[in-house]
Amino acid sequence: MVVHRTTQTNLMKIWTNITYADAVMKIFQDGIAEHELVAELADAEIAFGFTGPEQHQNTSALKWIQVPAAGYEKFDTLEWRAWLKDRGIVLTNSSSVYNEPCAQQVLAMLMALSRRLPQAFALQAGDHSWPQWAERSQIYLPNGQTVLLLSYGAIARRLCELLAPLQMNLIAVRRHPTGEEAIKTITATELPDYLPIADHVINILPANPATQNFMNAERFAQMKRGAIYYNIGRGTTTDQDALIAALNSGQVSYAYLDVTNPEPLPPDHILWSTRNCYICPHTAGGHHNEHERLVRLFLENLRRIQANEDLLDRIV
Repeated sequence: MVVHRTTQTNLMKIWTNITYADAVMKIFQDGIAEHELVAELADAEIAFGFTGPEQHQNTSALKWIQVPAAGYEKFDTLEWRAWLKDRGIVLTNSSSVYNEPCAQQVLAMLMALSRRLPQAFALQAGDHSWPQWAERSQIYLPNGQTVLLLSYGAIARRLCELLAPLQMNLIAVRRHPTGEEAIKTITATELPDYLPIADHVINILPANPATQNFMNAERFAQMKRGAIYYNIGRGTTTDQDALIAALNSGQVSYAYLDVTNPEPLPPDHILWSTRNCYICPHTAGGHHNEHERLVRLFLENLRRIQANEDLLDRIV
């Protein structure tokens, strides 16, 4: 479905609350030059920025919302999805900006752990010992191991492409498998059959009521003992107390967290010092031209609206 204009002009009223560097804002301003930038969201036909459904109650002219992020949790409920559909409002996110960096981040961590790079760097920062053969004997090849992806969106699909040369066994979990996925795809109800065989469990779930504490004590207990857990989705999808217990018991050998609950993670939080837990400050999607790519994606979708073409990264 595409957005059809009912007026005779291509001029559209655009509202935004983005505040990027001057050079990026110039790209944005030049790209919307033929349109009208409005100060009030209530006057807009297009919203580009971070908003919530409650802010759109009086936006009678609104046709399209683009979120400059991969996450769109404020709209990701049955109630608000239905509200958008009833109003004829299209929702897009920016997954195509983040699929490559997030996929590369997971690949980097998976390879670093397989090659025991954190342990080598810890020796360098610590006692400068040289346990060559003890370390070599613990390095493993990921070839042939099983990866269980919680989600099969843009990030997961790109990660599958990056992992393909390693000849890993790839399985994904989706709310509604279509049968056309490139890899084996299951539903959440089948997880008890697949968590026990996965060497790597990669959480890319969005935040919504259905994913709150999705990875809980029961599911960590179902995991293959010694498997590795990664979370680059949202911190609320992991029961962190259950993860800490699983790490301390050795049920989970390592955890990589790009997201936590809360964020920022308080300096005295126990996760910082939990054994074999590696944390990044929500940087998986980061790259030097991130904001420029967000703007250019919006401008491409703006062009598509004018041309009555399908929008990229459409959610609703």
